[in-house]
Amino acid sequence: MLETHDLTIRFGGHVAVNAVTCSFAPGTLTAIVGPNGAGKTTYFNLISGQLKASSGRVLLNGRELSGLPASARTRAGLGRAFQLTNLFPNLSVLENVRLAVQATQRVGLNLWRIWSDQRELTQRALEILESVALLDRQGMPVAGLPHGDQRKLEVALLMALDPQVYMFDEPTAGMSHDEAPVILDLIRRLKQDRSKTILLVEHKMDVVRELADRIIVLTNGQLVADGEPAEVIASPVVQEAYLGVTKDEVPA
Repeated sequence: MLETHDLTIRFGGHVAVNAVTCSFAPGTLTAIVGPNGAGKTTYFNLISGQLKASSGRVLLNGRELSGLPASARTRAGLGRAFQLTNLFPNLSVLENVRLAVQATQRVGLNLWRIWSDQRELTQRALEILESVALLDRQGMPVAGLPHGDQRKLEVALLMALDPQVYMFDEPTAGMSHDEAPVILDLIRRLKQDRSKTILLVEHKMDVVRELADRIIVLTNGQLVADGEPAEVIASPVVQEAYLGVTKDEVPA
């Protein structure tokens, strides 16, 4: 289980995330929603270690992660995908995934490793590429991939790392209407593994309704709602904070 306790960050006099306490269980997909500037991505950055918290704690399966850098949190089991792709543009598609597989095996760049070991890494990378429908592009440099395929490749890298927690920050941002369903289908397939925890920051409420088992809502850096999707979406605080509907306008 992933937990945050009173997680807070201040930028000068501004409190971007304010004492957020929440836990996320395996086998669930939690959508984190809220208006622009609510603190959603900042909360993600605090969990994954891109930002250092002013106060509060992050724990994974009871292990304290709060003082660890992002790389150590990744090794501990947090897998993070960003709004902007975070890939090696001059390497091929296959090389990107093979490096991620290699990282989990602690193989390093030892030229004296026997060929069978390298072949196993390559085979695993090819299996992952097939699962994200990129097998036919394995030899292409990443810089030449369309944006939608780069997003698919980023999911492939996360799958190669085999994290306990998948963190997706607006995974369909910048994708065309035709490209987005591929990423959403990949997330649906990841949900089938009940040992994994999935966090999703998303603005598109149709995506949230379809994928989420639970919704938490942030506004002005504070946690204001937490529960099942239908219940949270219908609540007056969400209608007002997220949808811009005043309390008097919420349907009975």
